[in-house]
Amino acid sequence: MLKSDIQIDFNQVRLDILQEIQECSDRGLIQTVKWLSELNYALKDHKIEYPEAHNPYEGIIKEEREAYVLSKSYFDCQEYDRAAHFVENCTSSKCIFLHRYSQYMSSEKKRLDNATDMGAENPESTQILLDLLSYFKTNQNSNDGYLLYLEGVVLKKLDLRSQAVSVLQSAIALRPTLWCAWVELAGVANEYEALDALQYPNHWMMFLFVAHAFVELKLSEQALEVYTALVAAGFEKSTYITAQMAIAHHDVRDVDSSLALFRELYQSDPYRLDNWDVYSHLLFLKDKRMELANLAQKAAAIDKYRVETCCVIGNYYSLRREHHKAVIYFQRALSLDPHYLSGWILIGHEFIELQNSNAAIQCYRQAIEVNRNDYRAWNGLGQAYEMIGLNGYCIYYYSRAAQLKPDDSRMLVSLGEAYEKMDKIPNALKCYYKAHSTGDIEGTALFKLAKLYEKSNMPNSAAAAYTAACQDPANHPSKEMPAALRYLAQYYLRFTLLDHASHYAYKCLEYDSTKEAGKNILKAISEKRLQASSSKPASLPDLPEAIKLASPSITDSKIFCSPNTPENFSTPTFKTKSRGKM
Repeated sequence: MLKSDIQIDFNQVRLDILQEIQECSDRGLIQTVKWLSELNYALKDHKIEYPEAHNPYEGIIKEEREAYVLSKSYFDCQEYDRAAHFVENCTSSKCIFLHRYSQYMSSEKKRLDNATDMGAENPESTQILLDLLSYFKTNQNSNDGYLLYLEGVVLKKLDLRSQAVSVLQSAIALRPTLWCAWVELAGVANEYEALDALQYPNHWMMFLFVAHAFVELKLSEQALEVYTALVAAGFEKSTYITAQMAIAHHDVRDVDSSLALFRELYQSDPYRLDNWDVYSHLLFLKDKRMELANLAQKAAAIDKYRVETCCVIGNYYSLRREHHKAVIYFQRALSLDPHYLSGWILIGHEFIELQNSNAAIQCYRQAIEVNRNDYRAWNGLGQAYEMIGLNGYCIYYYSRAAQLKPDDSRMLVSLGEAYEKMDKIPNALKCYYKAHSTGDIEGTALFKLAKLYEKSNMPNSAAAAYTAACQDPANHPSKEMPAALRYLAQYYLRFTLLDHASHYAYKCLEYDSTKEAGKNILKAISEKRLQASSSKPASLPDLPEAIKLASPSITDSKIFCSPNTPENFSTPTFKTKSRGKM
């Protein structure tokens, strides 16, 4: 998306935001009010003439105003049953919404409390959802965008997704600045094809929704493209957009760019706890122990009962390898929000570290219940079942993870290892080769491919794979490099290509583990050269034709590129990608 693709009238944007802030505030939609207020503050340099003062009683008949004020005060105090009771017989649109929304919030609060205390769903909350759905079906609300939004939320909770999509689209068509409806729609349209099939109003909010949906679907490059265009169009001061760009950089493993954006956010809004869980994970990946400790201390000072605070502290203890303490804080985060996806995944990782595979499996399954399209949960299940030796299950879960994250070589390598353990060698070879072609993050795919060729008695292909691995500078620090060099030296010695064998034997001398083997190979090379100088060169029937024609000269500054071999192993162009820890 180019900058010219986004044309926005910021005067109209600010007027739309101010109107929606008042309407949502009157109805208790506090998270949308917060989001719109932050966006409004980011656009404060675009001066406008403020509209006339908002009348909170607009649309409410005189006889119901006192009941509305009382109900709204109870709602703000989270006394949802009392709030619903006092507007039960009201007929004004705001009162009807407040009554039904209070019922919904009451059911959600009871469900969360019950899940925290007993670990089971509350049947009463489900019945309330069914009663609300019955009301919506009986009373068509085609002209009230807020009631349509609430109906869409109820349908989504009852897992009636196709109906929820239709109703939420109708709500957005009536109230295009109702951000909470856009967010719910992004949660229902959980595939790119479903997102592409949606009907959007021609409104500036559509750009923010599309970028948000791309982040949710892990289409991070597309999300960054849209956010960059929005920043260029005039949203450069939005903390929300900066945070979303940081998350998108995190998802493509651009850790440094993501950290830079989060540090910028921290400087501009030091008390903003939103997304600090992602920020702390980045500090964990970079092993920034002191910075993570300071972040945890700051978060606890702001609000120690926020989900993000518990996650930050949990990541800090995990970095210190105090996994039992990390589990306690991740459990605390989940007690505050049982639908916190990252909490289930992170606590699963901690149980993996503690070798508690059964607990890890339960956590990853809970994560899948929250979001079936997050590859981390499927990959975690593969790891957990690998710990207990159920490789058949590993193959299924790693395959699902690879489908959701096809550009990540780590899942393909894990899948190849599972196939290898079950002696499905052709499948394992395909996985390792595809991991290499995709762009090997951890630099292990070619070494595993070569070892498997070696194990399968395919020495020519093994030599070609080892040579390709040695050619990549990123692999030079690998612990597999000495064994690869030793294999190549022995391979060329067997075919009496002494210059090539000598090259790799000298490389072996650089590593302690292969120094002795390198000396022995060099000694064997010297003996063969003495024999060759005193007799005629013998024909080599076992030597592949391509190696016979290869040039025997080689210098230390040039690594020999293996010729074509009977198995026709080819080396794709390497895609340079950052190395990251999952």
